[in-house]
Amino acid sequence: MGVFLVFSINDHFLVPKHYLLPKEQAEKILAELVITAGQLPVISKTDPAIKEFKPLRGDIVKIVRNSQTAGKTIYYRVVG
Repeated sequence: MGVFLVFSINDHFLVPKHYLLPKEQAEKILAELVITAGQLPVISKTDPAIKEFKPLRGDIVKIVRNSQTAGKTIYYRVVG
């Protein structure tokens, strides 16, 4: 018998924090940036970092990365 450890990939210190935005917040962000969802880079719905959110195609994901030089940086991706 083997021992299996179960953990979330999102708990690893090298994986930036991912958040699935509610529709209202996603629309607000797109309006602030004056872009459409189609202009955002794509993230796969099977990406291990967002897989547990069970995202739908067209959802917007907010990614917050920590940087030693820039502090926190925010990126947005559309689920494809």
